[in-house]
Amino acid sequence: MGLQLLVVAGGAVGIAAVARRKGWPAPLLLVAAGLLVSPLVPPVPLDPDLALFVFLPPLLYSAALDSSYLRLREVRRPVGLLSVGLVVFTAAVVGLVVHLLLPGLPLALAFALGAIVAPPDAVAAVAVGRRLGLPRRTLTILVGESLFNDATALTLYRVAIGAAVGGSVDLAEGAGLFLLAAAGGVAIGLVLAYTLSWLFERTRDSMVENALMLLIPFAAYLAAESVDASGVIAVVIVGLHLGHRMHLRGFGTRLVSGAVWKVTAFLLESIVFALIGLQLETVVDGLTGVSAWQVAGYAAAVLAVTIASRFVWLFAVTSLVNLLHRGERSPAGPQRMLLGWAGMRGVVSLAAAFAIPPEVPERDRAMLLFLTFTTVIGTLLIQGTTFPALIRRLRVSGEQEQYEDRLAEAAAQQAALEEGLAELDRLLTELGEPDEIQKQVIDQLREKSWHRSLSAWERLGGGTGQGGAETPSALYRRLRREMLQAERRVFVRLRDERRLEDEVLRELMAQLDFEEAILER
Repeated sequence: MGLQLLVVAGGAVGIAAVARRKGWPAPLLLVAAGLLVSPLVPPVPLDPDLALFVFLPPLLYSAALDSSYLRLREVRRPVGLLSVGLVVFTAAVVGLVVHLLLPGLPLALAFALGAIVAPPDAVAAVAVGRRLGLPRRTLTILVGESLFNDATALTLYRVAIGAAVGGSVDLAEGAGLFLLAAAGGVAIGLVLAYTLSWLFERTRDSMVENALMLLIPFAAYLAAESVDASGVIAVVIVGLHLGHRMHLRGFGTRLVSGAVWKVTAFLLESIVFALIGLQLETVVDGLTGVSAWQVAGYAAAVLAVTIASRFVWLFAVTSLVNLLHRGERSPAGPQRMLLGWAGMRGVVSLAAAFAIPPEVPERDRAMLLFLTFTTVIGTLLIQGTTFPALIRRLRVSGEQEQYEDRLAEAAAQQAALEEGLAELDRLLTELGEPDEIQKQVIDQLREKSWHRSLSAWERLGGGTGQGGAETPSALYRRLRREMLQAERRVFVRLRDERRLEDEVLRELMAQLDFEEAILER
């Protein structure tokens, strides 16, 4: 299993690298590649514990760190309607339809399938939306939904599976279990969030802080799950809290944290989507005693109902909310259409299907697994491949927001420049009359501040001057990059000539790398 995962990880990173270079959605390419090679390689089973306890916590935590608590608070109503209301609605509708299609399947297992396929995974949709410039509010709703909907779906799944293998569970008891799990997840998340904030304020060590951050998602998830609370909510609460207060950490912590979690999310997402496609042979082999046409009809029906349920909820419930809350800002028609078509399913659904206990009859378990797999693949390949074209067709764009962002950045840089120069003048009055060397240092400080502010204003024009010529800042960055490359060549030559030790070379390279990172920004 370890060797298989290593091979899958290496292949997934290679495919994702090609997708990044070509500007294609990496999740879709990885799923397609997995489907193509699945019949040609030994089965690579998706261990549900691996998905839910190893992959899910860091992916949730990374997304929460990168999210805006303030923007999520602004869209809490649509996020709540999608992450709780829509999940329950989808689970109920799919469950009823599956029970009608397969009367021999117990009603509890039919609702379990509904809970399994109910939560969308916004990774693919958000990746496409960011690349094509979707409005920030739409992206925030998608991200917020994907952060919390797994908690609703997994709780419903546990209730349904419990009813299927252990007896009946009434609606009131199921609602009580859900509320307890949610409240427990919030409580554990808040306790950990404030405890860790207190600890980080006294650590002031970027290495220690980032080492702890690698452990946080697993600790939060396990702590909540060990008491039957929602691990998903606990992880998201901790991530949102720490991300909102990241400005209180040192610059070293922020630089390392950003790089670490970008790499972690990239690697885990690549493996996860490759594993989804690789389940084809495992899923198909479990089906027996049912004709291919019957199975295809069941799969098409579940997929269609899953997709349609999202549109029904979005348009019907949004209209109702508009009537009840006339001052509420709700997504416009085109944005609701995009939100509806963005309901692609992911690895949490497959992991839940693989986790169906052995007490469930093997034939029923195989059918649920197959219907889950076809729904996940169908939404990814049908909705995922057409999502970019739909964005272009509806002409939903965040270009105005991007311009306003650049304008706000330039104004903020100007205000910060004025405050920084005022602070410099105050310090100079304490310093007294500067000598010639001190005057040079002061001039460099003023020049650097003006240069950063000028760069922000230049970006409002797209980084080009009159007639498409390079702006002074763009020219400065280009020439300075070439100078840095020349300096690196000198350092490496001196190392190769044994006139410079490797430890010294790494320190010098780090200094140049930080400067180039600033130039890239």
